[in-house]
Amino acid sequence: MAGTTVVDDGLVEQAFGAAVGRLGVEPGTAAYEEQLAYVRATMGESKISVFRHLFAGDEAAAQRANTEFEAAYGRLVAAGHCAPVPGAREAVERLRAEGRAVVLTTGFSRVTQNAILVALGWTELADLSLCPADAGGRGRPYPDMVLTALVRTGAADAVDRIAVAGDTSYDMLSGRRAGASVVAGVLTGAHDEQALRASGATHVLASVADLPGLLARAEAAS
Repeated sequence: MAGTTVVDDGLVEQAFGAAVGRLGVEPGTAAYEEQLAYVRATMGESKISVFRHLFAGDEAAAQRANTEFEAAYGRLVAAGHCAPVPGAREAVERLRAEGRAVVLTTGFSRVTQNAILVALGWTELADLSLCPADAGGRGRPYPDMVLTALVRTGAADAVDRIAVAGDTSYDMLSGRRAGASVVAGVLTGAHDEQALRASGATHVLASVADLPGLLARAEAAS
């Protein structure tokens, strides 16, 4: 969601800084910069998985960092630092009006995802929303959330009828691993066109607002 349908505007990095700061990792230090680089490289991954890597061997620290991250992100959302990508809502509405099922997925926890959906008034926008816990605990780059979306909605009879859109390399990897025929990178978030294509993007769009048109063209050509 963040970077794809929701403007991120650095909120993930701000929440990360607040979280690790509570564990003694101070901005400006080499340790902080190293951890921040990893966070940027793994945008889209389950946040608890990221913190488990950063605090390898210390599950208590990883859990605490994740809790602090969720709290910090929630405060930013509550303070109004949360907005939709222009045209995102309209794109979802058009896709559903055309008879397609739409599932919003995230690497955030359910608590954080719900906070975003409520803040934007999106609780009824899509057919379904999923976080890693809803798919057995594994987030991106695993294909689990994409496949769970297929199973839960029953909207298609084969994996090649799935389209995945996202702003990160991990979104692209999860889509390709799930067997989606359309894996569209968008340029409103974390990673650039080169990174998206290197991770398997079949298309690169300026925005998720362009997704309905892409799918309409793909359907007309099939």
